[in-house]
Amino acid sequence: MRLLERENNVMAIETTTLEWPDILTIVIYFVVVMAVGLIATFKANRGSTAGFFLAGKSMTWLPIAGSIFATNMGAPTLVGVAGSGAATGFAPVMFEWHSTYMLVLLGWVFVPIYMASGTYTMPEYLKKRYGGKRLRIYYAIVQIVLTVLTGISTEVYAGSIFINQILGWDVYLSTVLLLAITAIYTIGGGLAAVIYTDALQSAILVIGTMVLSIMAMDRIGGYEAMIERYPKAASSEAYLKQTLYQNASCGFPPEDAFHIFRDMDSAYPWPGLTIGLTLLASYYFCTNQTIVQRNLSAKSVSHSKAACVMASYLKILPFFLFLWPGMISRILYPDEVGCSDPDICNEICDNQNGCSDIAFPLLVLRVLPSGVRGLMLAAMLAALMSSLTSIFNSISSVFTLDIWKNIRPHANEKETLIVGRVFGICLIAVSIAWLPILLLIRGSQLWDYLQSISAYITPPWVVVFFLGMFWSRATEQGAWYGLLAGLVVGICRMGIHFGYASPKCGSTDPDVRPSVFTEVHYLHFAILLAGITFIVDVGVSLVTKPRKKHQLHKVTWWTRMDYKEPELTEDEDADPEDEYIPPEDLSTMKNVYNKVCGFNKPPVPKLSAEEAAALRVKMTDIHEDPLWSRVCDINAIVAISVTCFIIGFYA
Repeated sequence: MRLLERENNVMAIETTTLEWPDILTIVIYFVVVMAVGLIATFKANRGSTAGFFLAGKSMTWLPIAGSIFATNMGAPTLVGVAGSGAATGFAPVMFEWHSTYMLVLLGWVFVPIYMASGTYTMPEYLKKRYGGKRLRIYYAIVQIVLTVLTGISTEVYAGSIFINQILGWDVYLSTVLLLAITAIYTIGGGLAAVIYTDALQSAILVIGTMVLSIMAMDRIGGYEAMIERYPKAASSEAYLKQTLYQNASCGFPPEDAFHIFRDMDSAYPWPGLTIGLTLLASYYFCTNQTIVQRNLSAKSVSHSKAACVMASYLKILPFFLFLWPGMISRILYPDEVGCSDPDICNEICDNQNGCSDIAFPLLVLRVLPSGVRGLMLAAMLAALMSSLTSIFNSISSVFTLDIWKNIRPHANEKETLIVGRVFGICLIAVSIAWLPILLLIRGSQLWDYLQSISAYITPPWVVVFFLGMFWSRATEQGAWYGLLAGLVVGICRMGIHFGYASPKCGSTDPDVRPSVFTEVHYLHFAILLAGITFIVDVGVSLVTKPRKKHQLHKVTWWTRMDYKEPELTEDEDADPEDEYIPPEDLSTMKNVYNKVCGFNKPPVPKLSAEEAAALRVKMTDIHEDPLWSRVCDINAIVAISVTCFIIGFYA
């Protein structure tokens, strides 16, 4: 890690190594996680599509809840929320607390429709609802591209910040080692292995960050001390400029740091945090394969609902476990975390735009004692690896089932599973290649980079999903042209974002960015983008032929309870069924290969039409036990009420 001391304007960098208790803690962590991952890998049903991609639809609510939380609380969230908290105060917590409403929406509205329609992937649902193939393929490509832009690459980058600050390792060395370990049980074991390891890593993450938060708060003298000292947490350069220029505010926390809802010209304006954020969160929690896939693996709708409620309770914690430590880190180390001179920031963290993203790792190294520091590093690795495993599995599912199956519609189960695993490896390589570009365009706060990219791409898809579920008149042509309009507008805004550099703190250079960019916050742009898509979608749908009623069975909110399956049109093909292949005598090496890859189980004879129909009815049943349904409803109301109270308290 870098310990920075300012003496006579000379920056001294010292590297600190972990002590043996830290190393022992990390080794134990890896042993336990690998053991759980490998056990789940070899016990899981990995020899079928439903087994590998949906864990055989056998998961219960608690592992799913842990997996949702661990997947969402990846390294970018941990580093990003702490960094944004260090830079701006309380407002970024809305990205966490707002998810309570979206998780309830997922469990009570979206998942019942997905389950009823027998959906494996989100692009597949679009095909079932709208017909045709182009929406399915387009959305599959979008999800893969977003995974590279805001998924794996940012996970690895955030993890590298942490590891570089603590161990001094090169970003690419850290990346290769972490991805290699993660890939072993992710690519081999499928969703079941991912969910069980995620649940374990959620516990490690919560325990580790809780220890850090308590010790950091104790270091500064408690909550009241944090409130008093944070507004003054600025670097020596910022104080010098304030003295020289009297009214200079660059380098100081904002005056409204302790408010969530802020003015229109702030970093997080209140309309954006209410309406714009709803669009981004709806995409992430309700239509994103990475999150939804966990719920689709549930044994029943009630298990999915219970998992969503439990995850919403856990989402209250980041305010205390991530954001507070970020603010405390700036209080303790203002010259590093709050640096305001581009040249000094570049020496501290290799980023001229600011160093708030090192707030969390800096706190870990300087506050925690030996041994506990290793626990926190293990927690950080848990956050990184749990998100990576989830991304690998879900995006492999999208590519295999929505793109490869379209290229080779008669591919059998074995080919499908091999392609999914190989694509996971290819995805790793592409994401590593994107890292140098990410380092150039990330800006001062990783969190804002993530959210802005999402704001430029995802709102049109939220509109298409909502209209498809709640308006039976929505057509495939309307959705297609609405998405194209949204794509053009979103890409134009993204081009401005990447094409113009923002003025650095303390710089006298004029801001040459177009006013359409500087005066329209990315969260407000998300609202505008959704509005454009909505108008085009509705307009085109009204002048084109809608789908017939018998084609909408089980794919909308109003038809989710229908007993009949939707009828296919002439241009739509049913998913091909695998033919029965009789057992054959295999060599020893072939048997070992099948065992490792999960192909060792004997083939199951092809079901008759009646048997297949009965099995499908069971798999798509969304009826609930009245008692457990009521328990879930009550807990959802409690979770929403608690979230509303704390938002109102800090608003």
